[in-house]
Amino acid sequence: MTTVAVLADPPVETFVLPELVGDLLDEREVTELYTAMLGDVCRAVEASGAELLVNYRSPEQAPDGVDPEAAVREPLDEALQNPDDVRYEVQVGSSYAARVGNTVTHLLDREGVATVAAVEPTAALLARQQIDSAAMKLRSSDVVLGPSTDGRVYYAGFGEPIDFEEAYTTPAVETLVDRAADADHGVDFIPTNPVVETLADLRTVVPLLRARVRTGRVVPPRTTELVDELGLRVRDGDGAPELVRE
Repeated sequence: MTTVAVLADPPVETFVLPELVGDLLDEREVTELYTAMLGDVCRAVEASGAELLVNYRSPEQAPDGVDPEAAVREPLDEALQNPDDVRYEVQVGSSYAARVGNTVTHLLDREGVATVAAVEPTAALLARQQIDSAAMKLRSSDVVLGPSTDGRVYYAGFGEPIDFEEAYTTPAVETLVDRAADADHGVDFIPTNPVVETLADLRTVVPLLRARVRTGRVVPPRTTELVDELGLRVRDGDGAPELVRE
């Protein structure tokens, strides 16, 4: 069984997805979007054959007066079917790469977990099928990556550790492959999936959600409902796609 670590920030205003805050979405709405995606991603992991580990920020890396574990637990208790089965642990490290590396290395080397994956909570379209497919690939490859747009990754699975120092340097998918190759590890991939961190990412995800709803396909329920409530839609803006609110 693969342990999937979702590295979650406390969903509080001004702290999550700062690049989305502006004329289109205010801080409260952006926080709601992050919370919805976090719930959908964790529910997808829970529904898969993986063990869900939620890695939350340390109090020193959270806004003043915020209990980061409680801030993450509260929405997940509502989103998950069996919230008492979820494992929560604090993130350790001064950078994202360090926090991923510490989690992966600890589980592989100290706890004897067979395979570990780090997942972005903003990978709104992540489904259990992708998680299970990655777990199958990890049986024959030491590293399995889920690429996202702009050279990012939404999923990084490991059967063996790599050198994680600055391993998520842009473009992360190339850097992680380089580190795996340096360690003589085999690498495989799962299909590309968008993450939502910028307005450009939203322009990608919103039409996909609406298209899936129209065709009766599976969608992340919380994210889809919020996109609908906010009236987000992409239209033609003088020859270029434009994200608007109806």
